[in-house]
Amino acid sequence: MLQGKIAIVTGGTRGIGYATVKKFLENGACVALCGSRQETVERALHKLKEEGWDESRMMGLWPVLSDSKSVQEAFDQVVTRWGRLDILVNNAGISQATPLYDYADGEFEKILDLNVTAVFVCSKVAAAYMRKQQAGVILNTSSMVSFYGQPSGVGYPTSKFAVNGMTRSLARELGKDGIRVNAVAPGVTATDMVAALKPEQIEPIIARIPLRRVGQPEEVANAFLFLASDLASYVSGAILSVDGATQV
Repeated sequence: MLQGKIAIVTGGTRGIGYATVKKFLENGACVALCGSRQETVERALHKLKEEGWDESRMMGLWPVLSDSKSVQEAFDQVVTRWGRLDILVNNAGISQATPLYDYADGEFEKILDLNVTAVFVCSKVAAAYMRKQQAGVILNTSSMVSFYGQPSGVGYPTSKFAVNGMTRSLARELGKDGIRVNAVAPGVTATDMVAALKPEQIEPIIARIPLRRVGQPEEVANAFLFLASDLASYVSGAILSVDGATQV
């Protein structure tokens, strides 16, 4: 579905990002995965190689995603190596559940820096390449809490509300340049964070999900695959929920 396409996936070293990297590789793309640190990126690349993926179709990067110069230098490496950039997945982000009264100075800004500013910076750099091609896809990771909010940790849903607004606005602005912009809004997904929850914590959450289970990273990656592919050639400005019809 992505044969010959060139993709960048931020937050690609684990969880949903790593599953998306693998899904893109399975479907013929060359993929640059980005992580926060060199060691985590190299670890993820080593794991992919052990699983049999062609080293020539992978590369790793660790730019500061909210810094335009750092992102520009990293994305330049991708285009220098493979000649173009077709797909950007803005997946890097952080969540938290700090009560309002307990927010430390700078904590709210830290969330917005990675969850919003980095999405803006990476999209701006990627769109410049895509405009020259008159083709490209930008995909953002939102969350079900962007629709419903959450009972604590207001910074996270606030940031995902912003991602939704950015997605819909960029879809309208960049359509004339042949660039589609969409987002995926996962529900509770079996990442490391969810795996660490105790049964008494996770069971009430599952009870509110009509499908009666948490999602798998691969199921969210399938949504990214669809939106990145030509099957979604007339889909832009969408926020695709992948949450098992979670009832909040």
